[in-house]
Amino acid sequence: MPSSEAVIDLRSDTVTRPTPAMRAAMARAEVGNSAFGEDPTVNELEARFAEVLGKEAALFLPSGTMGNQVALMVWTHRLEDPLRGPEVLAEEGSHIVQWESGGLARLSGAQTVTLASDRGAMDPAAVARRITGPEAYPIRPVTACVCLENTHNLSGGSVVPQANVQAVAREAHARDVAVHLDGARLFNAAVASQAPPAHLTAPVDSVMVSLSKGLACPVGSILAGPEAFIAEAQQARTLLGGAMRQAGVLAACGLVALDEMVDRLAEDHAHAKQLAQGMVKHEGIELAQASVETNIVYLDVGGLGMDAEAFCQALEDHGVWMDSATGGSIARAVTHVDVSQEDVEATLAAVDELVQAA
Repeated sequence: MPSSEAVIDLRSDTVTRPTPAMRAAMARAEVGNSAFGEDPTVNELEARFAEVLGKEAALFLPSGTMGNQVALMVWTHRLEDPLRGPEVLAEEGSHIVQWESGGLARLSGAQTVTLASDRGAMDPAAVARRITGPEAYPIRPVTACVCLENTHNLSGGSVVPQANVQAVAREAHARDVAVHLDGARLFNAAVASQAPPAHLTAPVDSVMVSLSKGLACPVGSILAGPEAFIAEAQQARTLLGGAMRQAGVLAACGLVALDEMVDRLAEDHAHAKQLAQGMVKHEGIELAQASVETNIVYLDVGGLGMDAEAFCQALEDHGVWMDSATGGSIARAVTHVDVSQEDVEATLAAVDELVQAA
């Protein structure tokens, strides 16, 4: 395997390294014990993100998975009778269902019900039909929360239409059910749809945003929602070991990201489109998603007579890393701040050589 210093790394937008501006901000950050609410940089980060996301309050956490799980711990435990078995409705391919180690069952004691979607957009009528109210208890678990994801990873970073988010939230709220948004890449959705983040989050009760994906921070996520919700989330964060001390050195990166890393996401989207267009010119490589909207590209390489793992291993010899974690013939490429125009061109040249040799 080539040295990480020499490769073009398209495996994920979590592989980015802090920018020089972030490193400088870390060095000069004012700090305090953030677990006591005494870190001024963390407090500023939380206040600014609460405003940007249009929510009353926000909480800084180490990871997006923790942010999602903390939110669901709060929403599932708000039922009046703690013995009621809570239920969470989520899209079948969502991160919360697929890649969070069964956290809903293990941490919240919740049953997960999954629904199909059209590129992350669940049918509001199907959501309404599947919500179970307290009248069905104790025979059936009571629905405590509906979970959305925007952008939707497995659909190729698709942007869930705002009308769909509004419709799903309307059905949930009509039945006194909370709505949580896994907005790990929410800023990609905002840039792609040319809409303020607060507009995209307005219909939901809580939202998690990752700082360590497209925004390029080394660590962290933000959970935002009502003040009372965030107060409970602080307790859940402590329970999971997420209450940090002098975390201002990390929060400082988030402030830089908010100022400098949002608008430039459009470059990542352009690079992803260019990658997709260049790759699908080859017979044997097909786009495995409806279109490229943001920074994620899924490609079916089965027509080359190899699976995704073999394809990615072959690309390594050309200094390019891609992801084959979904298995089968589907490979994934994710663009980010550390992927330049020259890197895109070099990747396409590497694919040209690989295809010619196949």
